[in-house]
Amino acid sequence: MQSKRRILLIIGGGIAAYKCLDLIRRLRERGFSVRAIMTKAAEQFVTPLAVGAISNERVFTELFNLDDEREIGHIRLARDCDLIVVAPATADLLAKMAHGQANDLATSVLLATDKRVLAAPAMNPRMWLNPATQRNVAQLKADGISFIGPAVGEMAERGEAGPGRLAEVPVLIDAIERRLAPRDTAAMPLAGRHVLITSGPTHEPIDPVRYLANRSSGKQGFALAAAARSLGANVTLIAGPVALPDPAGVTVVRIETAAEMLDAVTQALPADVAIFAAAVADWRIAKPKSEKLKKSAGSEPPALKLAENPDILKTIGHRSKDRPRLVVGFAAETENVVANAQKKLKSKAADWIVANDVSPETGIMGGDRNTVHIVTRDGVEHWSDMHKTDVAEKLMVRVAIHLGQQSADIA
Repeated sequence: MQSKRRILLIIGGGIAAYKCLDLIRRLRERGFSVRAIMTKAAEQFVTPLAVGAISNERVFTELFNLDDEREIGHIRLARDCDLIVVAPATADLLAKMAHGQANDLATSVLLATDKRVLAAPAMNPRMWLNPATQRNVAQLKADGISFIGPAVGEMAERGEAGPGRLAEVPVLIDAIERRLAPRDTAAMPLAGRHVLITSGPTHEPIDPVRYLANRSSGKQGFALAAAARSLGANVTLIAGPVALPDPAGVTVVRIETAAEMLDAVTQALPADVAIFAAAVADWRIAKPKSEKLKKSAGSEPPALKLAENPDILKTIGHRSKDRPRLVVGFAAETENVVANAQKKLKSKAADWIVANDVSPETGIMGGDRNTVHIVTRDGVEHWSDMHKTDVAEKLMVRVAIHLGQQSADIA
């Protein structure tokens, strides 16, 4: 029931904090209960008395409160809600969240919660665009924190404009309601579909302690898995060695080598869609050493004979039995990006190729952003630079539309 929807609102210390009074009022009109935590800085802009009067709830400000902490109050606050909303999420608060600090009540609750968190940034445009803030936001997105805003416009400071305004209250309410709406999985665009995704690098052993690898972080593939799951798909993610947590609701198979990845892909078939985002090593050591290679003074470096690894995309693209209806490959190129992707589309028998420039100056390999080109038999789509989570969401929506059109044609 709507009356049971519980919001924990964490109010950060920015001029936009005054908007939280209207936010609380409107949420209560829609049947939400709202409890608030205020940071010390927030109390410089709005008072706990005003927040408490509008929420009709006690306002929490202190971590070391004897009465509250007798019952481990910060843990109770972290769990006794359906959604945590951080608004305004200042640059300072985002930095503390990204680095796992817990030096006040707000950050302690955020570190202790197992609930979803929605952050609404608000700060000066230069603070928002600062690389440090963007790194923190990227980390929080990777950790599963969702964001709304910031909006673009005039700031409180005279002559300042740009991205940094707190999202307007109706926009915030819409974002909150969407995150708490019952999920009708049967109505989701990828419901009943099996999406197979590969991600990360592979490690090809040289000896028991060394291996051949590349700089892939796996972030794009993991973002794709999360996006596919959010659209209702059953997702199998086959991941090389990466330091990323398993996406919620996704079947994850961890592998090391290209041969292991191919075997895992084959075992996971049939699938409606296969997306090969992994940066699979092209070669392996033909005969890995069973003991650690040693060096000795005056000796020549050991000769390492390479053997070609299986081409997973090509193997599945040319597969006659249980080939996925849509086979999507990724092409990480350092030159002639689109032309090389078009060649790969044909030689690998893929349906789409997602091409990107990973030359060193782009900073894409292992980074948080991507600029991709979608190459199909019908042409090329050039997408603007965006965060990898946004690339994933946009690509999976395109996949869902494609499959829907295929089903309509068959019918």
